[in-house]
Amino acid sequence: MKIEIFLSDEQDKLAPPSDMEQLIEQCTRAALDEEEIAEDAQVSVTLVDNEAIREINREHRDIDRATDVLSFPLGDEDSFDTDPETGAILLGDIVISLERAAEQAKEYGHSYRREVAFLITHSLFHLLGYDHVNSEDEEKLMFGKQDKVLEKLGITRED
Repeated sequence: MKIEIFLSDEQDKLAPPSDMEQLIEQCTRAALDEEEIAEDAQVSVTLVDNEAIREINREHRDIDRATDVLSFPLGDEDSFDTDPETGAILLGDIVISLERAAEQAKEYGHSYRREVAFLITHSLFHLLGYDHVNSEDEEKLMFGKQDKVLEKLGITRED
């Protein structure tokens, strides 16, 4: 399985983890493995600051506050869009506030890298069709899958 990553850093307040592209690739591969998806895949990740994610959140969700991560899946509930040239599934777009990630890492007492990995993984499961907002059962399932992926990658709260 080939994972193609489109990474854009549109903020200048914090450096992303030094292995950001590798982290995205590992999290994506592990999430797809968890879902038993073997196709090549593409994912877009944009790194922003709190003000930019607040604007995006306001524009797309009518919520006027900063958040940690936003997910914009492609395709519909039952299928993924595909790249006509490569056949890769197009998972969608992830937008991460690195400022919020750093704040939450400090708040939760773990590393900045671990928080970024969690946000990537959390968002990937949204791109794969999970929604923890409307169902407590789906929330438990989604968070269990996230924990399993991060554990498989050796990314723990102690990091």
